[in-house]
Amino acid sequence: MRILVLAAGSTGDVAPFTGLGARLRAAGHEVTVATQPRFEAAVTASGLGYRPLRAELHRELSPMKQAAAFIREMGAGAAALAEPAADLLLVNATTAQLGWQLAEATGARCLGAYLQPVHPTREFSSVVGGGRSLGGWGNRAAGRLALRVMDRMYEPTVRQLRAELGLPALTAAAVRARSEAAGDPALHGYSPALLPRPADWRPGLEVVGTWWPDTPGDPRLPAELADFLQAGPPPVYLGFGSMGAGEGERLSELAVAALRRAGVRGVVQAGWAGLAAGAGPEVLTVGELPHELLFPRVAAVVQHGGAGTTAAALRAGAPTVTVPVLGDQPFWGHRVARLGAGPAPVPFKRLTAERLAAAVTEAVGNPGYRGRAAALAERLAGEDGAGRAVDLIEAWA
Repeated sequence: MRILVLAAGSTGDVAPFTGLGARLRAAGHEVTVATQPRFEAAVTASGLGYRPLRAELHRELSPMKQAAAFIREMGAGAAALAEPAADLLLVNATTAQLGWQLAEATGARCLGAYLQPVHPTREFSSVVGGGRSLGGWGNRAAGRLALRVMDRMYEPTVRQLRAELGLPALTAAAVRARSEAAGDPALHGYSPALLPRPADWRPGLEVVGTWWPDTPGDPRLPAELADFLQAGPPPVYLGFGSMGAGEGERLSELAVAALRRAGVRGVVQAGWAGLAAGAGPEVLTVGELPHELLFPRVAAVVQHGGAGTTAAALRAGAPTVTVPVLGDQPFWGHRVARLGAGPAPVPFKRLTAERLAAAVTEAVGNPGYRGRAAALAERLAGEDGAGRAVDLIEAWA
């Protein structure tokens, strides 16, 4: 099959599709990934085709304005993806509305490939609702409300894209409802060990396991980091991924103070915030590197709560401190705490050196967290999320 993957957002939204795409390619399919230009190198390094989605996350804007601008920019060039036509489109939560319109215009099949639960359920609230249960009825209502808000944000883009593709006028909400009424299947690329499939989901909504990013070649830790790890006890990893842009100086000072107060060594990842904790015997600043190489060698992981980073920490059996900022991050932070693999989340807006130090001390000092994280790691090691996804994609398509 000719498969076009539409994946957009931050690194955590896109990187898992290099792993899934590589497995589909190994199964004999022609796979192209449409995403932002800054991910082109990662896509092509995995042996996948690349097509651009001309959109970027504007770090200087508020979250709502950033999302609106991103959706508008994505939609501006999406019509060009209709040619050459693919047999199958795979879409994540960010690109689903684009994929549904392209599929209608080209006759391709469109399948959801989500990294978080999107469909409403009685078992938990919307993933963008903070992670706390509102009861069965409230959870489903919150899930529906979240989808309505999302569809409103996509409305101008859907209207414009349908016009460019020569499709009759239809609202974003109506397009989503049509997909649901048809029972369109969807894959969910996270582990059922972290979040089991809801019993009230309709058939065709499958939780298959995590899609790990592809790491071609023989990746190794930088020599400076390898030396740092050998020079003392396991450090605590601290990074905020694509969060915290513009707050690098404050977060750097806070991170160093928290690590010192907790009495632990630290590896601080610069990320979008540009953290700079220096280099020395107690703290080392690093750039981008594969989590699977570092996390098994740390005492705990402090991170923003992205689905991929959370899964990577638990895959390594590392206790996890979550500092959620927005989106689905509070949801995953509460899941970690509920599973017993780390303390309660420390909300980014209330982050202080004292609070972070207390959470790190708890994560490192409580052997129950490491024991539960190790048990989850064992379950994750027995899963093949990408392989299961390939099987279902081939069966459905």
